[in-house]
Amino acid sequence: MKQKSTQDYLKTIYSLSKNDKLVSTTKISQKLDITPASVTGMLKKLAEEDYIKYEPYKGSTLTQKGLREAKKVIRKHRLLETFLADVLHIGKEKVHKEACKLEHALSDEAEESLCRFLKHPDICSDDGKTIPACNLPFANCEECINLHAQGLEEVGKRKENLLALSELKQGQTGKIQFIRGGHTILQRLLDMGLTPGTKITLLKTAPFEGPIEIFVRGSKLALGRGIASKVFVDPATE
Repeated sequence: MKQKSTQDYLKTIYSLSKNDKLVSTTKISQKLDITPASVTGMLKKLAEEDYIKYEPYKGSTLTQKGLREAKKVIRKHRLLETFLADVLHIGKEKVHKEACKLEHALSDEAEESLCRFLKHPDICSDDGKTIPACNLPFANCEECINLHAQGLEEVGKRKENLLALSELKQGQTGKIQFIRGGHTILQRLLDMGLTPGTKITLLKTAPFEGPIEIFVRGSKLALGRGIASKVFVDPATE
């Protein structure tokens, strides 16, 4: 199965999924502009390879394996959009299309280098959406920067599917695994009691990109969306 085709399907299912509900074959067909029959055949192959759970006449949802692959290509896509818009100054009307062409060819090593070059951006310049965390097993970006000079070949890959704090649903609980940013951000979050290993619960989210309220270490805490987008948790530990 071609990597590009696999990633396009997984990315589409991820983008269409709402509240973990099954994504219908019709919606996938419309999004990709592919016939329903062809989509059905591909979904069965993806299910055989454990990328998705597929229920005929009902729809599909990503497995943990599929979610990791979807977030991986979405991360590359949003980093590329940021690079194309902010560094190469490609017109906004062309950025998304160009990133779609490049995302499948960008190696993991090139992705890591691009992230460091862009100084670990939080959100995509094109659409303002959160850039997923990398899959390197670091607690923060400083660890990545410090080890880069020695080479990253032996550090392995993170197994958890992390969510930005700003992406959690109301009432959802998770454990902090990664903080994006340098020393200043780390110190600020440390002062708030938000450190790797800390368990948090999202209490409520204000509308119109307002602050979010969390429960951490026995207290309620309000965070702006900017700082919340830098904190990534493993919801599987709830």
